Amino acid sequence: MTIDYIYFQILVVVLLVMLFASTFRILREYERGVIFLLGRFYKIKGPGLILVIPFVQQIVRVDLRIVTMDVPSQDIISKDNVTVKVNAVLYFKVADPQKAIINIENYLEATSQLAQTTMRSVLGQHELDDILSARDALNTDLQQILDQTTDNWGIKVTAVEIKHVDLDESMIRAIARQAEAERSRRAKVIHATGELEASKQLLEAARMLGQQPEAIQLRYLQTLTEITNDNSKIIVFPLPLELGKMFQSVTEQPLPPTETRSPNEIT
Repeated sequence: MTIDYIYFQILVVVLLVMLFASTFRILREYERGVIFLLGRFYKIKGPGLILVIPFVQQIVRVDLRIVTMDVPSQDIISKDNVTVKVNAVLYFKVADPQKAIINIENYLEATSQLAQTTMRSVLGQHELDDILSARDALNTDLQQILDQTTDNWGIKVTAVEIKHVDLDESMIRAIARQAEAERSRRAKVIHATGELEASKQLLEAARMLGQQPEAIQLRYLQTLTEITNDNSKIIVFPLPLELGKMFQSVTEQPLPPTETRSPNEIT
């Protein structure tokens, strides 16, 4: 009996030590403890060393760090009836531990499901071109909608980023043809603009050359100088009318009169 009594005392002491040790909890800097007193919310404790009364109080640890959640690919039909697969990444954190534990059963699962449904509904209201080009605006809209909905859960959505937009092969070919046509249109517009500017410059040059006919001769001689740098054997060039008229005026001038002497003067 004495030995059994000693064993019983040792067991009681061990249980008391374990019970006493369980009353002390250590929470890290990024953790908070939601304390329940007899099943009712009591207070939020942490970080550091806290005291939890066994059998009377219960603690639920909450991580306050930002959670990075991958939103699975969703089949979305855009406003212009194009089927695409879009996936995104969601960044959020617990802003109010009390709401995150009391108001929602599993805030991680709930936030993930809400992000999927919100992404389908929001992107379905936009055309394919907006989904591909206006991602910043769509990310902002998704972030605001999710943040408003999860505010009652104690969750703060910090950012939403659309990662990939997967298209069918037929749609990729159609977009490639559209891009090619757009580039061709831009090339034609640029070429037409260049022709218009060149015609204006030629018109201005013609006006200046018309006011100074000598400038035409200088331009003609400069063109001949440029042609002589070529190795071609035969050069065919037009003869300006002004140059022909100048030569004609020179040839048509009368010769100076010659002096005539009589035979007597010669002798």
